[in-house]
Amino acid sequence: MGFLSTGDAQAQTPLAAGSPQAAGREVFAARCASCHGTNAGGGEFAPSIVERVPLHTDEDLRELLHNGLPASGMPGFPDMVDPERATLISFLRTLKPTHGSTAARASVTLQGGKVLEGVALNRSADGMQLLGDDHGLYLLRKTDGDTYRRVTSQSDWPSYNGQTTGSRYSALRQITKDNVSLLQAKWVFTLRNASEIEATPVVSDGMLFVTYANECFALDAGSGRQIWHYQRPRTKGIGGVAAKGANRGAAVAANRVFMATDNAHLIALDRTTGKLIWDTEMADWHQNYNATSAPLAIGRMVVSGIAGGDEGARGFVVAYDQTTGKELWRFWTVPNPGEPGSETWQGSAIHHPGGSTWMTGTYDQELHILYWPVGNPGPDLIGDDRLGDNLYTNSIVALDPDTGKLKWYFQFTPHDVHDFDAMAPPSLVDATWQGKPRKLMVQANRNGFLYVLDRTNGKFLSGRAYTRKLTWATGLTAEGRPIVAPGHEATAEGRLSCPWLNGATNWYSASWNPLTSLYYVQTNDKCGIFTRTNMQYQEGRSFMGGSFSGDPADPGQRILRAFDIHTGKAVWELPQTGDGSTFGGVLSTAGGVVFYGADDYSFAAADGKTGKPLWSFEANQPPHASPMTYLFDNRQYVAVAIGSDIIAFGLPN
Repeated sequence: MGFLSTGDAQAQTPLAAGSPQAAGREVFAARCASCHGTNAGGGEFAPSIVERVPLHTDEDLRELLHNGLPASGMPGFPDMVDPERATLISFLRTLKPTHGSTAARASVTLQGGKVLEGVALNRSADGMQLLGDDHGLYLLRKTDGDTYRRVTSQSDWPSYNGQTTGSRYSALRQITKDNVSLLQAKWVFTLRNASEIEATPVVSDGMLFVTYANECFALDAGSGRQIWHYQRPRTKGIGGVAAKGANRGAAVAANRVFMATDNAHLIALDRTTGKLIWDTEMADWHQNYNATSAPLAIGRMVVSGIAGGDEGARGFVVAYDQTTGKELWRFWTVPNPGEPGSETWQGSAIHHPGGSTWMTGTYDQELHILYWPVGNPGPDLIGDDRLGDNLYTNSIVALDPDTGKLKWYFQFTPHDVHDFDAMAPPSLVDATWQGKPRKLMVQANRNGFLYVLDRTNGKFLSGRAYTRKLTWATGLTAEGRPIVAPGHEATAEGRLSCPWLNGATNWYSASWNPLTSLYYVQTNDKCGIFTRTNMQYQEGRSFMGGSFSGDPADPGQRILRAFDIHTGKAVWELPQTGDGSTFGGVLSTAGGVVFYGADDYSFAAADGKTGKPLWSFEANQPPHASPMTYLFDNRQYVAVAIGSDIIAFGLPN
């Protein structure tokens, strides 16, 4: 049976002779034990299923037993009759983990003589993770004798972009452009349920947290060893990309880890144990909502967006109290009919408008302004029934974090019919602009233009095409409004337009480096075919109004570009091998290095000033996430999700 293991063993439960559970044990011995072990705690060919059984209903288990999991190597048992199946399920319900039992207790002497008592959550030849009787979590490494030393992180990465400014920049400089060629993989952790992880790991107090659909893993950030694992069942019938397992990460604040679940709930977990603290429904998933974004923790609140715009769900940004999960405020990204802004929706599409908010926002602590990107209107490729600009879709909205009230907005693509949402993460940049210090916001938008705004008021300062393949618009007006070229809307036969629907860039991270004064973006020089399909809104169905594909005559190319934000021009370019379809993001550091997931399925580094390639690691899996970095036990690590793995890199010891 193909369940994911948490590594815990299982204690044999005394069963009454002749009971259904005892009969089920016999079935298990005959059918399952050769792979999963006598007591279901794991065997040579399959993992433990002890922790996984409670996550499934009886109907789930019946379906699993009948169909198996062919992709995981688990055969189905279509010949198993109902009475046999029922007794087997009854036995599975008796399985009990031994995690936290007296058998796992440990007494540890630290350097200096202090003794720790607690439960050893995980052991290795050179250390352990100990949950102390004082409820503290201790990451320990062996010394030369029988004692241990405590280790932790000295520089954390507590939220999706590291800091709240969205710049994906780190001041760490232990790894430099001069020694990055020595970088080597230090540890790998595989998420066995995952295919393409889109999450950025976060690190706090020595613990690394990574998410997938309805799962959160807590790891020792120095070794990758698992500390705890939280999981709940995937939601059957859920739509959108959440159905494919997309989840972009967690946020950490105080003793809580926050994450969104596929069915549009926001949950808080105890960072030490993984225990659920609160669970709040953001929206009813039956109304085509789902959730995939990493939340943002600021002050006493945690803020989240929502997904489902491609299915017609109405977008919002919502804030909750970190302690209780109580809603504090909610900002709707599309007004109701009759409200200010609704006049920009001429037609009935306002009732299923899109405008989802599925990426993490940014926050300026000094200005006390929260900025959130907003998605495209629906249906994505058909604008006939939503004439007008369709506010506040395809915009950045600036919100008062105390109330959720709108302070200003800037709309990049009014009346969008190409799915050019505004989800590319904006960076908050303090720089000199035309000879004067200014608080800027920079975004390479999916529509192919690089924008610079004044983030105090949303004023448009500059905009320039950053891809060589841009045909849907001929430029921008003095106010930053696109000058739309005729003849580029989707048709039933399919119409070529540039950039393609995935954009000249997308949601993966860009990076602003204050030392080089360059803005690094993974860009796509690529066109696509936009095909229109008339459709009506339905619960549980896509509402995109069509489909898309790449240009069959030209596969396109992905190019890492470094931009001078004052001119909008690329200072250097690093073309990659591939067809421009991967989703690897960018990280830059004070060490002069730019890290990125490359289109040839490698993870690579380049010189931040010149773009010269410096190092690469053949991951042989497509990158769908953005890298991060942290300092643990006084050593710098760079970590990234690639395929189903989290890989942490560091310099040789």
